[in-house]
Amino acid sequence: MATAAYKKSVFLNVPLDRRYRPLLHAIVFAVHDCGFVARCALEDEDTGEVRIHEIYRLMSESKYGIHDISRTSLDSKNRLPRFNMPLELGIFLGAKQFGGVKHNSKRILVLDLDSYRYQIFCSDIAGQDIRFHSNSVVDAIHSVRNWLRNAPDKKGIAFPAARQISQRYESFQRDLPTLCSVWSFDRLTTFFRQLNGCDGSAGRSVVPGIQQRVEIEYSGPCRSGPVVIYRVVGGTHLSAP
Repeated sequence: MATAAYKKSVFLNVPLDRRYRPLLHAIVFAVHDCGFVARCALEDEDTGEVRIHEIYRLMSESKYGIHDISRTSLDSKNRLPRFNMPLELGIFLGAKQFGGVKHNSKRILVLDLDSYRYQIFCSDIAGQDIRFHSNSVVDAIHSVRNWLRNAPDKKGIAFPAARQISQRYESFQRDLPTLCSVWSFDRLTTFFRQLNGCDGSAGRSVVPGIQQRVEIEYSGPCRSGPVVIYRVVGGTHLSAP
């Protein structure tokens, strides 16, 4: 049976290099601002898990998948293209087709530079939900928001407008360096709770099995997704005067 976490998880199959990072950050922000949780291979880099097995696990835990197949250029060093994104899209499609009752409800968004370019190099995916971003942060946010707006698990729930998400992301990017460098933990937590529209008090727990105490503060329900903050007790983050 699909869990609540599965129904809110969005697997990101996108380039993870520095050049793509502005789009990655914008997509992650949009996913969370719409009340979902972004998942990708970066979240568990230190587990020692074989990469393809990590991909399988993340896909198995995610009902939704965003797959960016725009990176078709040749590598400058080896003169070969990167095939990881098409491969992972194929695995996700296979899970949807052959994964049984839980996974046949998976939802897929394919991103490319423009709406019809895929027909030249990957025409078999015709019929999927394919949208474009033109390497634009604003277009990426709009495509992700409009796709998630039609998610069956969010029917009847108010969604922020795409323009509003873009404006909030711009403000967030502008303010984040200052927030992280001079704000205290409590003030930073309050900011993220207000940003996501959280009601009620936050719950706290402790990460088990490690030497240094790490506290987890969870705020939910929130209009734009829960806020989860990890605090290393005795860390070096200083409070503002």
